[in-house]
Amino acid sequence: MKRNPVIPYAIIAVLGILAMIILAVVGLDQQEKIELAHENGGEQTDAEPREPEAIAQSCIGCHGTDLAGGGSAPSLQDVGNKYTQEEILDIIKNGIPGTSMPSMVPTISNEEAEVLASWLAENNK
Repeated sequence: MKRNPVIPYAIIAVLGILAMIILAVVGLDQQEKIELAHENGGEQTDAEPREPEAIAQSCIGCHGTDLAGGGSAPSLQDVGNKYTQEEILDIIKNGIPGTSMPSMVPTISNEEAEVLASWLAENNK
């Protein structure tokens, strides 16, 4: 008895359609969270702020693993001697025009930026 060769293709097609529907629903949920975060000024509403050391992990790509400076960025180990907490916060939020320092607010929340600025100003003198 011969099997119908269309059945395996039909099963694959149905599974593909189901996968697309599931991914679309998940994507819509993520889109709503992103839009809500933008409405709140970049604040992450569903997560508590992390510890400063954990937040600083977003800096190690340019400033080095121990924040001692990297190929494209200066050391942050004594940044508290150079800048006030408010100046550091401004740099974190707005970046430094004309340099490779970007605004970090898309990466971290405003509250986390304040925690990081305070930590850098106090602990890195």
